[in-house]
Amino acid sequence: MRKIIHVDMDAFYAAVEQRDDPALRGKPVVVAWRGPRSVVCAASYEARSHGVRSAMPALRAERLCPEAIFVPPDFARYRAVSQQVRAILLAHTDLVEPLSLDEAYLDVSEPKCGPASATAIARAIRERIREATELTASAGVAPNKFLAKIASDWRKPDGLFVIRPEHVLDFLVPLPVGRIPGVGRVMEARLAALGVRTVGDLRTWSQEALEHRFGRYGQRLYGLARGIDDQPVVPDRPTQSVSAEDTFDQDQPLDALGETIDRLAAKVWAQTRKLEHAGHTVVLKLKTAGFRILTRSQTLGMPPQSAAELAAIARSLRQRVELPLTTRYRLVGVGLANFRSAATPDAQSDLFDAAGPGDDR
Repeated sequence: MRKIIHVDMDAFYAAVEQRDDPALRGKPVVVAWRGPRSVVCAASYEARSHGVRSAMPALRAERLCPEAIFVPPDFARYRAVSQQVRAILLAHTDLVEPLSLDEAYLDVSEPKCGPASATAIARAIRERIREATELTASAGVAPNKFLAKIASDWRKPDGLFVIRPEHVLDFLVPLPVGRIPGVGRVMEARLAALGVRTVGDLRTWSQEALEHRFGRYGQRLYGLARGIDDQPVVPDRPTQSVSAEDTFDQDQPLDALGETIDRLAAKVWAQTRKLEHAGHTVVLKLKTAGFRILTRSQTLGMPPQSAAELAAIARSLRQRVELPLTTRYRLVGVGLANFRSAATPDAQSDLFDAAGPGDDR
């Protein structure tokens, strides 16, 4: 049985800004550039209470919280703090898998030093982070990564939550299925249409029935509904791609996808701001009304420098779609791949590599 900890810094970018500028403490802080194409990189808990969230258009954040204080991001400073936190984590185990600048998994089944108790280690890590950085972190402790990730969010901010092996099923059964990784808005609606709204509802379905409905992901759903997740903690797992997609209620023509592409690009851009490397390949994914999947990509010498530039490139990739103008599309996705430093030579990398036979790349 593994002992897994998920550590997640609380409102990281905004917290760094509030730490370094006492005038911002207790105020609704939004880390973002101002402008019509800007997106929110982070929001303090004071701003979140007004509905402001990461990846939200900055203009919408202003409408939701007119008194918000906008601060331009300083990623060099955030990375420096992240390195401090990383060193604290590595003092306890070499099995540290960073997910971004502000969160990571640890496998402390065999810790380097200190207590054998994962709960005690999580408590010590949080205390050390507070001492070294003057920031708070939340942590979740559980037998696997899936549960630890949910647990770290359970008592945010500045909280610690433990899911013990004997309590896993009691914890999972009442949870909304939307808490399961991979169950987004569209999948949650599909499950709701089948009468599945909680993990307990999902547990009534057989593995065969879930695989018939949802393919390979059905097998994953079956396991997670039972608290099963065998994925190991992998140190320094390189980011391969970041993407976002949306399925339409009604099929759309190609020239009507611009605003959705802009919104998805803003979401992808906000997610990549937490990463240490930059994506050099922009990808546009389309699924036709007939379920034909197409991807178009462009690899750049320099990565996009803004959400607006990413969106503009993704929009332009529509020109490389040779299907008739009458074609309708049920899904559009935007992604960044080929993550590396700006000095690394070009190396094309595919995004959405789980696409099935017949895909048009």
